[in-house]
Amino acid sequence: MTDLEKTLMNLCLPLVDDKQALSVKTMTSTNDNEVLLYVYANSEDVARLIGRKGMMASSLRQMMSIAARDIKKRISVKFEAY
Repeated sequence: MTDLEKTLMNLCLPLVDDKQALSVKTMTSTNDNEVLLYVYANSEDVARLIGRKGMMASSLRQMMSIAARDIKKRISVKFEAY
């Protein structure tokens, strides 16, 4: 697990009920300047991670972009339900 995956996992863990179902994966992107991070959880937890009007997802994305400043790449965070 990369540092960005660990950081996102640590941010998401307190927000979910089923901590065993939560996983974070890095996917390859067609753009070399972009890192894709996928958060997988059950559907209720994904709804909680996204939040009302996407506010929680926006906050998580903003924190991850700050965490990735040292690698000088763009971060995309996607949420998927099992």
